[in-house]
Amino acid sequence: MSEKITVGILKERDKSENRVSLVPRDVNLLIKMGLSVELENGAGEKAGFLNKDYENVGTKVSKKLSDKINIITSVNAFSSQGNSYVKNSLVISTTNLRNDNKIIEICKKNNLSVIAMEFVPRIARAQKLDALSSQASITGYKAGLIVANSLNKYIPLMMTAAGTLLPANVLVLGAGVAGLQAIATVKRLGADVTGYDIRLAAGEEIRSLGAKFISNEILQDSETDGDYAKEQSKKNQKSQLEFLKEYIIKADAVISTASIPGRPAPKLIEKKTIQLMKPGSVIVDVSAPLGGNCECTKLGEMVIINNIKIFGPSNLPSEMPYDASIVYSKNIFNLIELLLQDKKMEMNLHDEIIDAMLVIEKGKKRIRV
Repeated sequence: MSEKITVGILKERDKSENRVSLVPRDVNLLIKMGLSVELENGAGEKAGFLNKDYENVGTKVSKKLSDKINIITSVNAFSSQGNSYVKNSLVISTTNLRNDNKIIEICKKNNLSVIAMEFVPRIARAQKLDALSSQASITGYKAGLIVANSLNKYIPLMMTAAGTLLPANVLVLGAGVAGLQAIATVKRLGADVTGYDIRLAAGEEIRSLGAKFISNEILQDSETDGDYAKEQSKKNQKSQLEFLKEYIIKADAVISTASIPGRPAPKLIEKKTIQLMKPGSVIVDVSAPLGGNCECTKLGEMVIINNIKIFGPSNLPSEMPYDASIVYSKNIFNLIELLLQDKKMEMNLHDEIIDAMLVIEKGKKRIRV
C-alpha cells in the first residue's frame, strides 16, 4: 500500500504577509480526497485561522514541516532566506522568478519543483486557478477605501442645508481586475468615476460599471493574445502622458493599476503633473511593487508633494488576509485537484495548464521567464 500524499502549509516568513495558502475548509476537502495535511505552527493565525481550526478537520500541526512532505503550499515560498524547504518536494506558490535568480539556486540545492501561481494561462478552463485575479480584486477594493479614507472631502454628492457638495472626481488608470474593482468600489461610494486603459476593448467593461471611459485612441495594437496591455513605444508613451495630464490635474484622486507582465510598470504620472494637481488630492499607486505608475511613488510609503498624498502600497491583499486567504486557498485547492489522478500526483505536461505553470522541475528551470 502506497503512502498518502502529504501537503505541507508553510508559515510565511515575510513580516508584511498575513495570508495563509490553505484554509481549513479546503484542507478538509483535501483530507476527504485521501491526502494528509501538515500545518507549520501558527501559519494561519494572522489570517484569522487558528491551529485548532486545522486540527478539527484532521490536520497535523508541526513546529517545522517534516521530511515526509510531498507538496508545499505557500503565498510566497521564496520571500525569505529563513523559509523551510523539504528536499525533493513540489512547491506551489507565487514567485518572483523573473527578477530573483536566487530562486533557481534554492531549487537546485533542494531538488525542488515549482508550480508558479502567477503563470496561470489565460484560458477559460484555468480561471478557477487564477490567483492573480483573485488577489487583484481585493487590491482594487482596498485601493478604493484608501481614497475614501484619505481625501479631504466627501466621496458622494451631498445635499445639505448649507449647500450642495459635489462628488469626488476619481480617475482610475488601467482596467484589469484591480482597476475594475477599484472603479466599482468608488462608484458604489458615490464618486464621479473615469476609467482609462490603452486597450480600447476595456471601454465596454468600464462603462458597464457606470464610469466614463477615456482613451487617446492612437494605439491600435495595444494588447497581447492573453488580453494584457502591451509595452508601448517611446512615442506612444509620450502621447499617453500628454493625454492623461489634463485628466489627472482635474481629479481629486487617482488610482493607478497599469502593469505589463514581466516588465516594470509604465510611468503614467509625471512629477510635473503632480505639481499641478489640486491640494489635498490623493494618488494610490497600486503598481508600486512593479516600480510604480507614478514617478514619485515610494514602495511601502506615503509621501506628500505639494500637499498631494501619494501611496505606494506593497501588499494590499495582505491587509484583508481572511478573505484573501479564502480565495487564494481555493485557487490552490483547484490546482491540487487537477494534479491528482487516482490519489496519485500526476505531472501531466500534456495539460497546457500544468505545462505553463511548472516553471522548475527537479531543480532545473523549464521555461524561459
